Amino acid sequence: MSTKILPEQETRPQTSHGDGDHERFAHYADKHKITESMVSGTPIRALCGKIWVPSRDPKKYPVCPECKEIYEGLPVGGGKGDDKKQ
Repeated sequence: MSTKILPEQETRPQTSHGDGDHERFAHYADKHKITESMVSGTPIRALCGKIWVPSRDPKKYPVCPECKEIYEGLPVGGGKGDDKKQ
């Protein structure tokens, strides 16, 4: 029998900019992934690049300006990847 030592891995969700500013906003992400993340606790990526586990009421926060700009630039249509605030 053998044992393999694995390197440590960072398991905390991190913001894309590291400055904590993304914590003050509601972000856009795929609504199916938001639901799955809230149930499983698996981090997801917002349109702006922030990685986090959704857990707060997005209506209590202003929309992330980066997410909003990207969302408004997306083609119109109700496809599989519908985005939603969280």
